[in-house]
Amino acid sequence: MKITLANQVVNTAHLELSNAQRWLYGLGNLGCSIPYQAVGAVLLFFYTDVRHLNPVWAAAVMSLYSIYNAVNNPLVGYISDRTRSRWGRRVPYILFSTLPYALFFALLFFAPMDGRTNPIGLLVYFGLVLFLFETLATLVQTAYYALLPEMFDEYKDRTSVAVRMNIFMTVGLLAGAAMPTLLAKWWGWSVMGAFLGLLSAAALFFSLRGMFERSSSMEAKGVNIWTSLRATLLNKSFVLVVVAQSMRHFATATLSTGMAFYTKYSLGADPGLTSIILATAFVVAALALWPWQKLLANRLEARTTLMIAYAVLGVSVIPLMFVQNLLAAILTSALVGVGLAGLLLMGDVTLSDVIDEDELKTGQRREGMYFGMGGFIITLSYALSAQVFAWVSQHFGYNPLLIVQPESVADGFRFFMSIPPAVGALFAIAVLYFYPLHGKRLREIKSALAQKSNPKYFKQ
Repeated sequence: MKITLANQVVNTAHLELSNAQRWLYGLGNLGCSIPYQAVGAVLLFFYTDVRHLNPVWAAAVMSLYSIYNAVNNPLVGYISDRTRSRWGRRVPYILFSTLPYALFFALLFFAPMDGRTNPIGLLVYFGLVLFLFETLATLVQTAYYALLPEMFDEYKDRTSVAVRMNIFMTVGLLAGAAMPTLLAKWWGWSVMGAFLGLLSAAALFFSLRGMFERSSSMEAKGVNIWTSLRATLLNKSFVLVVVAQSMRHFATATLSTGMAFYTKYSLGADPGLTSIILATAFVVAALALWPWQKLLANRLEARTTLMIAYAVLGVSVIPLMFVQNLLAAILTSALVGVGLAGLLLMGDVTLSDVIDEDELKTGQRREGMYFGMGGFIITLSYALSAQVFAWVSQHFGYNPLLIVQPESVADGFRFFMSIPPAVGALFAIAVLYFYPLHGKRLREIKSALAQKSNPKYFKQ
Protein backbone atom coordinates (compact mmCIF):
# COMPACT_ATOMS: atom_id res chain seq x y z
CA MET A 1 0.00 0.00 0.00
CA LYS A 2 1.28 3.43 -0.91
CA ILE A 3 1.48 6.40 1.44
CA THR A 4 1.89 9.67 -0.43
CA LEU A 5 3.34 13.04 0.43
CA ALA A 6 1.97 15.37 3.10
CA ASN A 7 -1.62 16.56 2.60
CA GLN A 8 -2.27 14.14 -0.28
CA VAL A 9 -5.10 11.64 -0.04
CA VAL A 10 -4.62 7.89 0.33
CA ASN A 11 -7.65 5.82 -0.67
CA THR A 12 -7.83 2.75 1.56
CA ALA A 13 -10.34 1.24 3.97
CA HIS A 14 -7.73 0.41 6.57
CA LEU A 15 -4.34 2.07 6.62
CA GLU A 16 -1.57 -0.46 7.28
CA LEU A 17 1.23 1.43 8.97
CA SER A 18 4.84 0.33 9.00
CA ASN A 19 6.51 -0.80 12.19
CA ALA A 20 8.78 2.24 12.00
CA GLN A 21 5.82 4.60 11.86
CA ARG A 22 4.26 2.91 14.89
CA TRP A 23 7.47 3.42 16.83
CA LEU A 24 7.75 7.03 15.66
CA TYR A 25 4.27 7.85 16.89
CA GLY A 26 4.97 6.06 20.16
CA LEU A 27 8.14 8.14 20.66
CA GLY A 28 6.01 11.25 21.12
CA ASN A 29 4.79 9.81 24.40
CA LEU A 30 8.29 10.23 25.77
CA GLY A 31 8.12 13.96 25.10
CA CYS A 32 4.69 14.19 26.70
CA SER A 33 5.44 12.06 29.74
CA ILE A 34 8.79 13.40 30.98
CA PRO A 35 7.58 16.88 32.04
CA TYR A 36 4.21 15.53 33.15
CA GLN A 37 5.80 12.92 35.41
CA ALA A 38 8.43 15.28 36.79
CA VAL A 39 5.79 17.84 37.77
CA GLY A 40 3.84 15.13 39.56
CA ALA A 41 6.84 13.43 41.15
CA VAL A 42 9.29 16.07 42.35
CA LEU A 43 7.77 19.53 42.07
CA LEU A 44 6.25 19.51 45.57
CA PHE A 45 9.48 18.09 46.96
CA PHE A 46 11.55 20.74 45.18
CA TYR A 47 9.43 23.69 46.34
CA THR A 48 8.88 22.46 49.92
CA ASP A 49 11.92 20.46 50.96
CA VAL A 50 14.52 22.21 48.75
CA ARG A 51 13.13 25.76 48.44
CA HIS A 52 11.29 25.64 51.80
CA LEU A 53 7.87 26.82 50.69
CA ASN A 54 5.05 26.22 53.17
CA PRO A 55 3.58 22.80 52.16
CA VAL A 56 0.00 24.06 52.51
CA TRP A 57 0.80 26.95 50.14
CA ALA A 58 2.50 24.57 47.72
CA ALA A 59 -0.46 22.18 47.82
CA ALA A 60 -2.82 25.12 47.19
CA VAL A 61 -0.85 26.09 44.07
CA MET A 62 -0.96 22.51 42.83
CA SER A 63 -4.71 22.35 43.46
CA LEU A 64 -5.35 25.59 41.57
CA TYR A 65 -3.10 24.30 38.80
CA SER A 66 -5.20 21.15 38.62
CA ILE A 67 -8.44 23.13 38.44
CA TYR A 68 -7.02 25.36 35.70
CA ASN A 69 -5.80 22.28 33.85
CA ALA A 70 -9.26 20.76 34.17
CA VAL A 71 -10.91 23.81 32.56
CA ASN A 72 -8.19 24.25 29.97
CA ASN A 73 -8.26 20.66 28.66
CA PRO A 74 -11.76 20.55 27.12
CA LEU A 75 -11.37 24.05 25.68
CA VAL A 76 -8.14 23.09 23.92
CA GLY A 77 -9.72 19.81 22.76
CA TYR A 78 -12.70 21.66 21.28
CA ILE A 79 -10.46 24.19 19.50
CA SER A 80 -8.32 21.35 18.14
CA ASP A 81 -11.39 19.54 16.75
CA ARG A 82 -12.38 22.71 14.87
CA THR A 83 -8.91 23.66 13.64
CA ARG A 84 -8.38 23.71 9.87
CA SER A 85 -4.84 24.23 8.60
CA ARG A 86 -2.39 22.97 6.01
CA TRP A 87 -0.88 20.77 8.74
CA GLY A 88 -4.20 19.35 9.97
CA ARG A 89 -6.10 19.71 13.24
CA ARG A 90 -3.54 18.32 15.70
CA VAL A 91 -0.05 18.61 14.23
CA PRO A 92 0.30 22.43 14.34
CA TYR A 93 -0.15 22.45 18.11
CA ILE A 94 2.70 19.99 18.50
CA LEU A 95 4.84 21.73 15.90
CA PHE A 96 4.62 25.26 17.30
CA SER A 97 4.08 24.71 21.05
CA THR A 98 6.79 22.17 21.82
CA LEU A 99 9.73 24.54 22.32
CA PRO A 100 7.97 26.96 24.71
CA TYR A 101 6.46 23.95 26.50
CA ALA A 102 9.97 22.60 27.17
CA LEU A 103 11.25 26.06 28.16
CA PHE A 104 8.65 26.71 30.84
CA PHE A 105 9.09 23.22 32.21
CA ALA A 106 12.80 23.94 32.70
CA LEU A 107 12.03 27.30 34.33
CA LEU A 108 10.07 25.55 37.06
CA PHE A 109 13.42 24.41 38.46
CA PHE A 110 15.15 27.79 38.13
CA ALA A 111 13.30 29.36 41.08
CA PRO A 112 15.67 32.08 42.40
CA MET A 113 13.88 32.64 45.75
CA ASP A 114 13.91 30.74 49.03
CA GLY A 115 10.87 30.21 51.23
CA ARG A 116 12.78 31.23 54.35
CA THR A 117 13.73 34.68 53.06
CA ASN A 118 11.13 35.46 50.36
CA PRO A 119 8.13 33.13 50.67
CA ILE A 120 5.73 35.40 48.77
CA GLY A 121 8.13 35.83 45.86
CA LEU A 122 8.66 32.08 45.68
CA LEU A 123 4.91 31.47 45.78
CA VAL A 124 4.27 33.93 42.92
CA TYR A 125 7.11 32.51 40.80
CA PHE A 126 5.90 28.96 41.36
CA GLY A 127 2.31 29.75 40.42
CA LEU A 128 3.06 31.91 37.38
CA VAL A 129 5.56 29.58 35.71
CA LEU A 130 3.46 26.50 36.50
CA PHE A 131 0.34 28.00 34.89
CA LEU A 132 2.24 29.04 31.75
CA PHE A 133 3.75 25.58 31.51
CA GLU A 134 0.34 23.96 31.89
CA THR A 135 -1.20 26.02 29.07
CA LEU A 136 1.46 24.88 26.63
CA ALA A 137 1.48 21.28 27.92
CA THR A 138 -2.25 21.02 27.25
CA LEU A 139 -1.83 22.20 23.66
CA VAL A 140 0.87 19.62 22.96
CA GLN A 141 -0.49 16.63 24.84
CA THR A 142 -4.15 16.93 23.85
CA ALA A 143 -3.13 17.10 20.18
CA TYR A 144 -0.81 14.12 20.51
CA TYR A 145 -3.21 11.76 22.28
CA ALA A 146 -6.12 12.75 20.02
CA LEU A 147 -4.21 11.27 17.07
CA LEU A 148 -4.23 7.74 18.52
CA PRO A 149 -7.82 6.67 17.66
CA GLU A 150 -7.63 8.55 14.36
CA MET A 151 -4.42 6.95 13.14
CA PHE A 152 -5.15 3.45 14.45
CA ASP A 153 -8.74 2.27 14.01
CA GLU A 154 -8.49 -1.45 14.95
CA TYR A 155 -8.39 -2.80 18.53
CA LYS A 156 -5.29 -4.93 17.94
CA ASP A 157 -3.55 -2.02 16.22
CA ARG A 158 -4.34 0.21 19.17
CA THR A 159 -3.04 -2.27 21.73
CA SER A 160 0.06 -2.85 19.59
CA VAL A 161 0.76 0.88 19.37
CA ALA A 162 -0.14 1.28 23.05
CA VAL A 163 2.69 -1.12 23.92
CA ARG A 164 5.13 1.10 22.02
CA MET A 165 3.67 4.29 23.51
CA ASN A 166 3.94 2.90 27.00
CA ILE A 167 7.46 1.60 26.54
CA PHE A 168 8.32 5.24 25.91
CA MET A 169 5.98 6.21 28.76
CA THR A 170 7.97 4.05 31.15
CA VAL A 171 11.21 5.60 29.87
CA GLY A 172 9.51 8.93 30.57
CA LEU A 173 8.58 7.72 34.05
CA LEU A 174 12.21 6.78 34.64
CA ALA A 175 13.48 10.12 33.36
CA GLY A 176 10.73 12.31 34.80
CA ALA A 177 9.81 10.60 38.06
CA ALA A 178 12.67 8.31 39.06
CA MET A 179 15.77 10.20 37.89
CA PRO A 180 15.26 13.89 38.83
CA THR A 181 16.42 13.56 42.45
CA LEU A 182 19.54 11.69 41.34
CA LEU A 183 20.26 14.05 38.42
CA ALA A 184 19.73 17.03 40.72
CA LYS A 185 22.22 15.56 43.17
CA TRP A 186 24.80 15.30 40.37
CA TRP A 187 24.06 18.44 38.34
CA GLY A 188 21.78 20.66 40.40
CA TRP A 189 18.05 21.18 39.98
CA SER A 190 18.31 23.81 37.23
CA VAL A 191 20.52 21.75 34.93
CA MET A 192 18.30 18.74 35.54
CA GLY A 193 15.22 20.72 34.45
CA ALA A 194 16.93 22.07 31.33
CA PHE A 195 18.18 18.62 30.32
CA LEU A 196 14.77 16.96 30.68
CA GLY A 197 13.09 19.82 28.82
CA LEU A 198 15.45 19.46 25.85
CA LEU A 199 15.00 15.69 25.82
CA SER A 200 11.21 16.10 25.71
CA ALA A 201 11.33 18.59 22.84
CA ALA A 202 13.66 16.38 20.79
CA ALA A 203 11.38 13.36 21.19
CA LEU A 204 8.29 15.28 20.07
CA PHE A 205 9.94 16.87 17.04
CA PHE A 206 11.31 13.52 15.85
CA SER A 207 7.94 11.86 16.46
CA LEU A 208 6.23 14.30 14.08
CA ARG A 209 7.70 12.29 11.21
CA GLY A 210 5.34 9.44 12.05
CA MET A 211 2.10 11.41 12.41
CA PHE A 212 -0.74 11.84 9.93
CA GLU A 213 -4.45 12.70 9.97
CA ARG A 214 -7.44 11.48 8.01
CA SER A 215 -8.67 13.94 5.41
CA SER A 216 -12.23 12.92 6.28
CA SER A 217 -11.73 14.20 9.82
CA MET A 218 -10.97 17.64 8.39
CA GLU A 219 -14.25 17.66 6.52
CA ALA A 220 -16.52 17.05 9.52
CA LYS A 221 -18.70 20.00 10.51
CA GLY A 222 -18.24 21.30 14.01
CA VAL A 223 -20.86 22.10 16.63
CA ASN A 224 -20.78 24.86 19.22
CA ILE A 225 -18.80 24.22 22.38
CA TRP A 226 -21.80 23.98 24.72
CA THR A 227 -23.50 21.36 22.58
CA SER A 228 -20.24 19.44 22.38
CA LEU A 229 -19.64 19.67 26.14
CA ARG A 230 -23.16 18.54 26.92
CA ALA A 231 -22.96 15.58 24.54
CA THR A 232 -19.64 14.53 26.05
CA LEU A 233 -20.66 14.83 29.69
CA LEU A 234 -23.95 12.98 29.05
CA ASN A 235 -22.09 10.08 27.46
CA LYS A 236 -22.32 7.34 30.10
CA SER A 237 -19.48 5.31 28.62
CA PHE A 238 -17.14 8.30 28.69
CA VAL A 239 -17.96 9.45 32.20
CA LEU A 240 -17.52 6.01 33.73
CA VAL A 241 -14.25 5.15 32.01
CA VAL A 242 -12.65 8.52 32.63
CA VAL A 243 -13.65 8.54 36.32
CA ALA A 244 -12.05 5.11 36.63
CA GLN A 245 -8.96 6.36 34.79
CA SER A 246 -8.68 9.31 37.15
CA MET A 247 -8.03 6.82 39.94
CA ARG A 248 -4.98 5.55 38.07
CA HIS A 249 -3.65 9.09 37.87
CA PHE A 250 -4.52 9.68 41.53
CA ALA A 251 -2.60 6.55 42.52
CA THR A 252 0.45 7.31 40.39
CA ALA A 253 0.48 10.98 41.47
CA THR A 254 0.37 9.93 45.11
CA LEU A 255 3.09 7.31 44.70
CA SER A 256 5.44 9.50 42.67
CA THR A 257 4.85 12.64 44.75
CA GLY A 258 5.30 10.85 48.05
CA MET A 259 8.24 8.57 47.23
CA ALA A 260 11.01 11.09 47.98
CA PHE A 261 9.37 11.92 51.32
CA TYR A 262 8.77 8.21 52.01
CA THR A 263 12.39 7.33 51.27
CA LYS A 264 13.79 10.13 53.39
CA TYR A 265 11.46 10.05 56.40
CA SER A 266 9.82 6.59 56.49
CA LEU A 267 12.82 4.50 55.44
CA GLY A 268 15.47 6.89 56.80
CA ALA A 269 17.43 6.67 53.54
CA ASP A 270 19.02 9.18 51.18
CA PRO A 271 16.19 10.71 49.06
CA GLY A 272 18.45 10.23 46.05
CA LEU A 273 17.65 6.51 46.40
CA THR A 274 14.10 7.37 45.38
CA SER A 275 15.36 6.90 41.84
CA ILE A 276 16.12 3.22 42.49
CA ILE A 277 12.71 2.49 43.99
CA LEU A 278 10.73 4.23 41.26
CA ALA A 279 13.01 2.94 38.52
CA THR A 280 12.26 -0.61 39.64
CA ALA A 281 8.52 -0.05 39.25
CA PHE A 282 8.89 1.55 35.84
CA VAL A 283 11.33 -1.03 34.44
CA VAL A 284 9.05 -3.84 35.58
CA ALA A 285 6.10 -2.00 34.00
CA ALA A 286 7.96 -1.78 30.69
CA LEU A 287 8.85 -5.47 30.79
CA ALA A 288 5.28 -6.43 31.68
CA LEU A 289 3.62 -4.54 28.82
CA TRP A 290 4.10 -7.33 26.29
CA PRO A 291 2.73 -10.10 28.58
CA TRP A 292 -0.27 -7.89 29.44
CA GLN A 293 -0.98 -7.43 25.72
CA LYS A 294 -0.43 -11.03 24.61
CA LEU A 295 -1.83 -12.93 27.59
CA LEU A 296 -4.68 -10.64 28.66
CA ALA A 297 -5.52 -7.70 26.37
CA ASN A 298 -5.64 -9.79 23.18
CA ARG A 299 -7.77 -12.46 24.86
CA LEU A 300 -10.02 -10.35 27.05
CA GLU A 301 -11.97 -7.15 26.47
CA ALA A 302 -10.57 -3.79 27.50
CA ARG A 303 -12.87 -3.43 30.53
CA THR A 304 -11.91 -6.82 31.99
CA THR A 305 -8.20 -6.21 31.45
CA LEU A 306 -8.44 -2.81 33.10
CA MET A 307 -10.28 -4.20 36.14
CA ILE A 308 -7.61 -6.85 36.63
CA ALA A 309 -4.88 -4.20 36.45
CA TYR A 310 -6.58 -2.09 39.13
CA ALA A 311 -6.90 -5.14 41.39
CA VAL A 312 -3.18 -5.88 41.05
CA LEU A 313 -2.26 -2.26 41.78
CA GLY A 314 -4.56 -2.02 44.81
CA VAL A 315 -3.07 -5.11 46.43
CA SER A 316 0.54 -4.25 45.60
CA VAL A 317 0.66 -0.88 47.40
CA ILE A 318 -0.42 -2.23 50.82
CA PRO A 319 3.07 -3.47 51.84
CA LEU A 320 4.36 0.12 51.65
CA MET A 321 2.58 0.69 54.96
CA PHE A 322 4.83 -1.86 56.68
CA VAL A 323 8.22 -2.24 54.95
CA GLN A 324 11.21 -1.03 56.96
CA ASN A 325 14.16 -1.06 54.57
CA LEU A 326 15.19 -0.15 51.05
CA LEU A 327 15.26 -3.74 49.73
CA ALA A 328 11.69 -4.42 50.82
CA ALA A 329 10.57 -1.13 49.27
CA ILE A 330 12.25 -2.07 45.97
CA LEU A 331 10.55 -5.49 45.91
CA THR A 332 7.19 -3.86 46.63
CA SER A 333 7.73 -1.34 43.84
CA ALA A 334 8.28 -4.25 41.44
CA LEU A 335 4.78 -5.54 42.30
CA VAL A 336 3.41 -2.05 41.74
CA GLY A 337 5.04 -2.06 38.31
CA VAL A 338 3.10 -5.17 37.26
CA GLY A 339 -0.25 -3.48 37.92
CA LEU A 340 0.94 -0.20 36.45
CA ALA A 341 1.75 -1.93 33.14
CA GLY A 342 -1.87 -2.99 32.65
CA LEU A 343 -3.17 0.47 33.48
CA LEU A 344 -0.76 2.16 31.08
CA LEU A 345 -1.57 -0.26 28.29
CA MET A 346 -5.34 -0.03 28.43
CA GLY A 347 -6.10 3.59 29.34
CA ASP A 348 -6.08 5.29 25.94
CA VAL A 349 -7.29 2.12 24.21
CA THR A 350 -10.46 2.11 26.33
CA LEU A 351 -11.15 5.79 25.67
CA SER A 352 -10.72 5.09 21.93
CA ASP A 353 -13.67 2.68 22.14
CA VAL A 354 -15.75 5.53 23.59
CA ILE A 355 -14.77 7.78 20.66
CA ASP A 356 -15.78 5.06 18.21
CA GLU A 357 -19.20 4.80 19.87
CA ASP A 358 -19.60 8.58 19.66
CA GLU A 359 -18.80 8.55 15.94
CA LEU A 360 -21.69 6.15 15.33
CA LYS A 361 -24.03 8.39 17.33
CA THR A 362 -22.98 11.77 15.93
CA GLY A 363 -21.19 11.08 12.65
CA GLN A 364 -18.18 13.09 13.90
CA ARG A 365 -14.70 12.33 15.17
CA ARG A 366 -14.26 14.38 18.33
CA GLU A 367 -11.01 12.98 19.67
CA GLY A 368 -9.83 16.38 20.88
CA MET A 369 -12.94 17.03 22.95
CA TYR A 370 -12.93 13.55 24.47
CA PHE A 371 -9.26 13.57 25.38
CA GLY A 372 -9.64 17.16 26.56
CA MET A 373 -12.64 16.36 28.74
CA GLY A 374 -10.79 13.28 29.92
CA GLY A 375 -8.01 15.60 31.02
CA PHE A 376 -10.63 17.79 32.74
CA ILE A 377 -11.79 14.96 34.99
CA ILE A 378 -8.45 13.20 35.36
CA THR A 379 -6.65 16.39 36.36
CA LEU A 380 -8.96 16.77 39.33
CA SER A 381 -7.32 13.62 40.69
CA TYR A 382 -4.09 15.61 41.02
CA ALA A 383 -5.92 18.24 43.03
CA LEU A 384 -7.21 15.43 45.24
CA SER A 385 -3.70 14.02 45.63
CA ALA A 386 -2.37 17.48 46.55
CA GLN A 387 -5.07 17.93 49.16
CA VAL A 388 -4.38 14.51 50.67
CA PHE A 389 -0.69 15.51 50.81
CA ALA A 390 -1.59 18.76 52.58
CA TRP A 391 -3.76 16.88 55.10
CA VAL A 392 -1.08 14.28 55.78
CA SER A 393 1.66 16.91 56.21
CA GLN A 394 -0.43 18.85 58.73
CA HIS A 395 -1.97 15.89 60.55
CA PHE A 396 1.35 14.08 61.01
CA GLY A 397 3.42 17.19 61.78
CA TYR A 398 5.58 17.63 58.67
CA ASN A 399 7.18 21.10 58.60
CA PRO A 400 9.92 21.85 56.03
CA LEU A 401 11.28 24.66 58.23
CA LEU A 402 12.29 22.16 60.93
CA ILE A 403 15.77 20.68 60.79
CA VAL A 404 14.54 17.44 62.40
CA GLN A 405 11.01 16.20 61.74
CA PRO A 406 8.85 14.58 64.46
CA GLU A 407 8.66 10.76 64.46
CA SER A 408 5.02 10.88 63.38
CA VAL A 409 6.08 12.07 59.92
CA ALA A 410 7.39 8.59 59.07
CA ASP A 411 3.97 7.06 59.75
CA GLY A 412 2.27 9.83 57.81
CA PHE A 413 4.10 9.11 54.61
CA ARG A 414 3.57 5.35 55.05
CA PHE A 415 -0.15 6.07 55.15
CA PHE A 416 0.06 8.44 52.17
CA MET A 417 1.83 5.88 49.99
CA SER A 418 -0.50 2.94 50.65
CA ILE A 419 -4.06 3.66 51.75
CA PRO A 420 -5.15 6.38 49.28
CA PRO A 421 -3.91 4.48 46.17
CA ALA A 422 -5.53 1.23 47.39
CA VAL A 423 -8.87 2.95 48.00
CA GLY A 424 -8.66 4.63 44.59
CA ALA A 425 -8.06 1.28 42.85
CA LEU A 426 -11.04 -0.29 44.60
CA PHE A 427 -13.24 2.64 43.58
CA ALA A 428 -12.11 2.31 39.95
CA ILE A 429 -13.11 -1.36 39.86
CA ALA A 430 -16.56 -0.48 41.21
CA VAL A 431 -17.01 2.22 38.53
CA LEU A 432 -15.88 -0.06 35.69
CA TYR A 433 -18.50 -2.63 36.69
CA PHE A 434 -21.12 -0.26 35.21
CA TYR A 435 -19.10 0.58 32.05
CA PRO A 436 -21.31 -0.52 29.08
CA LEU A 437 -18.81 -1.01 26.23
CA HIS A 438 -18.19 -4.72 26.53
CA GLY A 439 -19.70 -7.94 25.24
CA LYS A 440 -22.45 -7.63 22.64
CA ARG A 441 -22.57 -3.81 22.71
CA LEU A 442 -18.87 -3.48 21.91
CA ARG A 443 -19.06 -6.07 19.11
CA GLU A 444 -21.99 -4.19 17.54
CA ILE A 445 -19.99 -0.95 17.51
CA LYS A 446 -16.96 -2.55 15.88
CA SER A 447 -19.13 -4.25 13.26
CA ALA A 448 -20.94 -1.02 12.39
CA LEU A 449 -17.68 0.90 12.01
CA ALA A 450 -16.24 -1.83 9.80
CA GLN A 451 -19.18 -1.44 7.42
CA LYS A 452 -18.72 2.29 6.91
CA SER A 453 -17.42 3.56 3.59
CA ASN A 454 -13.67 3.70 2.99
CA PRO A 455 -12.03 6.60 4.84
CA LYS A 456 -9.51 8.87 3.17
CA TYR A 457 -6.21 9.80 4.75
CA PHE A 458 -3.57 12.39 4.24
CA LYS A 459 -0.10 12.00 5.63
CA GLN A 460 1.83 14.58 7.62
